[in-house]
Amino acid sequence: MTSRKRVKMALAHHTPDKIPIDFGSTAVTGMHVNNVAVLRDYFGLEKRPVKVWEPYQMLGWLDEDLKTAIGIDAEGLFSKDTLFGFPNENWKEFRTPWGQEVLVPEKFNTTVDTNGDLLIYPEGDLSVPPSGRMPVGGYFFDSIIRQEEINDDQLDPADNQEEFTPVSVEQLEHFKNEVARLAASKRAIVGSLGGTGFGDIALVPAPFLKHPKGIRDITEWYISTAARQDYVHQIFEYQCRVALENLEKIYPIVGDIIDIIFVCGTDFGTQTSSFCSPETFDQLYAPYYRRVNEWVHKNTNWKTFKHSCGAVEPFLSHFIEVGFDIVNPVQCSAAGMDPTHLKTRYGDRLVFWGGGVDTQRTLPFGTPEEVRIEVLQRCEIFSGSGGFVFNAIHNVPPKTPEANLIAMINAVKEFNGEL
Repeated sequence: MTSRKRVKMALAHHTPDKIPIDFGSTAVTGMHVNNVAVLRDYFGLEKRPVKVWEPYQMLGWLDEDLKTAIGIDAEGLFSKDTLFGFPNENWKEFRTPWGQEVLVPEKFNTTVDTNGDLLIYPEGDLSVPPSGRMPVGGYFFDSIIRQEEINDDQLDPADNQEEFTPVSVEQLEHFKNEVARLAASKRAIVGSLGGTGFGDIALVPAPFLKHPKGIRDITEWYISTAARQDYVHQIFEYQCRVALENLEKIYPIVGDIIDIIFVCGTDFGTQTSSFCSPETFDQLYAPYYRRVNEWVHKNTNWKTFKHSCGAVEPFLSHFIEVGFDIVNPVQCSAAGMDPTHLKTRYGDRLVFWGGGVDTQRTLPFGTPEEVRIEVLQRCEIFSGSGGFVFNAIHNVPPKTPEANLIAMINAVKEFNGEL
């Protein structure tokens, strides 16, 4: 059975020959560049610097040799630009603050401030204020809030709409080239096409814009979802219209080379609660999710992928109602996210893409045997009648012990009868 057929069976809630595995098909199912290098060494692969394809989280690119060694069943089709607004092209060498030699895009331009923090710039333009900061001792960037003082009487939704533009000729050409690259792949393809991340908090500060306008402070944005809903609706309405127009242009190029579309990474859950109520979700977010999902299901064979961290069990029925097929990262350590309960109540209507091992405690801090046991337990719970793609809970964090990385991979293979 090919990887693509294996994933598609799982998506259809049928039991494939073994549990499919994903690492690296999206910006929320990847591995830190440090871990990618560790795994390349462990498997005895050619020694070479790893590409940092997603610099915001410093995610490492998994080359074909490593995908084969792990047994990965999915890969990604990505937009042209990174979250900092420069393209992944013309790679150059870079030494990270923790001493790893990596490859970064040509316009990955940084400076060091007086505190020793690493600063990165939108579109790689050193003449404008930086938009990201990697603190001393850190392993990834945080957005720098560059919001101007807010005057409610002068707020204009158009200021928060400036990044939602018609898909460019260059982007369409990029997708065309990506389709050619992936045409021979036997893996399932996840398309991250952009433009449908309604209120995604990683996008609100707009680290890709040189001089963002509007509401760009994360706290102020959350306040706005309660106190300025008309303003937010105007943003979402405009964004949704542009997104659907763009999908109509993108689909003829990518067609059914992709099997899944990453729709949105907006988080609704915290560790113990949520950022809003399900009722607010229905009023503020659901109309736009529904329109995107309806377009996808009417016009394509794609499945729709919703990422949301945290305690989102109260939202799962709402995700289903607006048409999402897949939920990720399945944060089982959050309140109400017991894996048995999730599978029993929602497993016939949602595909769980993730939840395979806890990345807050077990994977980074547990013993290899604790990792093995947890992975086997999660595979047993989630894999019944399909509907499960193995992935850790969000990206594999930096400095995860090698023994634990291997224990995770080998436990899935053990469950699949490959060891």
